Amino acid sequence: MAGAGNIGILLVNLGSPEGTDYRSMRRYLKQFLQDPRVVEIPRPLWWFVLNGIILSTRPQKSGRKYRKIWDRQAGCSPLLAITAKSCDRLAKRLLADHDNLVVDWAMRYGRPSIEKGFDRLLESGCGRILVFPLYPQYSASTTASAVDATGDALKKLRHQPTLRFVPPYFEDEAYINALAVSLKRQLQELDFSPDVILASYHGLPRSFVDKGDPYPSHCKRTSELLKQALGDQGYKLQMSYQSRVGPMEWLHPHTDETLEKLARSGVRNVAVITPGFAADCLETLEEIAMENARIFKKAGGRRFVSVKCLNDSTEAIDMMKTIVLRELEGWIAK
Repeated sequence: MAGAGNIGILLVNLGSPEGTDYRSMRRYLKQFLQDPRVVEIPRPLWWFVLNGIILSTRPQKSGRKYRKIWDRQAGCSPLLAITAKSCDRLAKRLLADHDNLVVDWAMRYGRPSIEKGFDRLLESGCGRILVFPLYPQYSASTTASAVDATGDALKKLRHQPTLRFVPPYFEDEAYINALAVSLKRQLQELDFSPDVILASYHGLPRSFVDKGDPYPSHCKRTSELLKQALGDQGYKLQMSYQSRVGPMEWLHPHTDETLEKLARSGVRNVAVITPGFAADCLETLEEIAMENARIFKKAGGRRFVSVKCLNDSTEAIDMMKTIVLRELEGWIAK
């Protein structure tokens, strides 16, 4: 790596199984659920629960869900396909003005791994690397876990690159503007006007917050700023948390219960936006667009739309470019 003059940008997202079959799902779930940042249960006890119960039944259930949303043309999950497209589009935008930037992507769980991402950037002559965790709102279970995995990758290197991390961008003007523009554009394409816009964030056990995780305050701040950016439609925005599992207490209010309550109270038209997800995935395409849509309509709701994530849209690439160039100040010429 001596004389390395290129600068790398590594986009990091959560991850995905390589396939929907039992073995692929089991391998992915095992890596994910073994992460002590994700499940904070004493390891000996959790080992027996995970290997004796969860990994015996959950791979089949998760596989059925993934098959509903699998991108058969790309041969992978939508999350992987969208992240790869975002990487390509961002690279083209950045290289137009900075020919020494190299953009790559990796997944915290599954493939391509963060370690392989570093290998590719180092092979491209990157002596300095900006790691961009694609989690707007910080949580130890996501952002910190990505940082942990970065540290594990660095431990194996004799000659380590210089690193920077993009900080949580939950209140970044570029992010809020991207959300607002994308949401307004998609709402204009509808043949109805939603009575409520529900911002649904991934859930988190209450115990994590009690230990100091700032995640809910970040979600609330994003919602407040998005409400302001929506202008006349801001009054319609509410927020909730999805994807809870297990018997422990999770952050309230819950998305499924909120949608059912809205429908029973007379709300007929709802749009759900998922600001915490950089790209559409199982939680947005299956849990929100399918499961929660059924819950809302069964309770009396009529029209339901799951708003697309920023994905590889122009708004997303503009936002990422703005954030990357700001975080690279001092490493590149303005």
